[in-house]
Amino acid sequence: MGVIGPAVFAGALALAAQDQPVTPVAPAAPDPAVWWSNEIPRPSSEIEPLAGRRLGRKELPVPIDNGVDPLLYRLWGLQPLQTQLVRRGELVLEAWARPARGVRQAVVRVTVRRDGRAFVQARAGLGCCTPDIGRRVDINAELPAERIAAFKALAGDPAWSQPRSVIVDYGGGSVEALCVDGVSWDVTLLVPGQARHLRRACDDAEVGSIAGVLSAVVGAAAGRDPLFDAVLPRGGDFSRQAKAYADLAAQGGQLKAGTSNRPQPKAVPVTDDEEPEPPAETPEMPAAPR
Repeated sequence: MGVIGPAVFAGALALAAQDQPVTPVAPAAPDPAVWWSNEIPRPSSEIEPLAGRRLGRKELPVPIDNGVDPLLYRLWGLQPLQTQLVRRGELVLEAWARPARGVRQAVVRVTVRRDGRAFVQARAGLGCCTPDIGRRVDINAELPAERIAAFKALAGDPAWSQPRSVIVDYGGGSVEALCVDGVSWDVTLLVPGQARHLRRACDDAEVGSIAGVLSAVVGAAAGRDPLFDAVLPRGGDFSRQAKAYADLAAQGGQLKAGTSNRPQPKAVPVTDDEEPEPPAETPEMPAAPR
């Protein structure tokens, strides 16, 4: 064993060394001066389509009254709709899905800018049981240019002239229905100077009255992430609800203002903004830890 013995002994020592636990190296503490630096890169348009905007000297913020608190938007990883500044030729469409049973929720926001670009931001998660949104799924993407015209046309959809909250009258009078199953929807349209909000319970005829808006907005997010699609498995298909609304009208029924109906938020004057567009965006930032 004169030659083999030392080699075997060295190999045994190497194997023993491999079995020893490795002590993790603690990361270096950040420089406090750099940690609190104000030099924060501007996020990409996919993450914040209207980032970097400030009210002009003559501009007024548009009143938003859709039942969503600004802090709730931030929990979902979205800039509050209350802070979004849209200019001429722009709009924001937003839809919140609220299941009557369960805590899975979703929100989809489509932003159309005057530079000819449009973006979709979608979130799904569990709105329960923890201070933050559980199992949150994020979608941030740019939409094809050929879809922009359809979204702009939705700003003139007759649905926005309906009452904010409605009940279904099938022709012989009706009592306000109680939503015990299905999905209720809140949709908001933000255009320069004004916002419109509609709330529809899970009755098919109610939801069908805004089927065109929901189909376009939800359809913009569908198919991009299977985790998101599991929350809204029908995606942008609201044909069943649209048929229910058409049948209601054919049978002489209608939607009437509900007892909880409120006036829409007041409009504000639209002025010619003098603020130039923000500088070119920086590359997309990595997602912040949650």
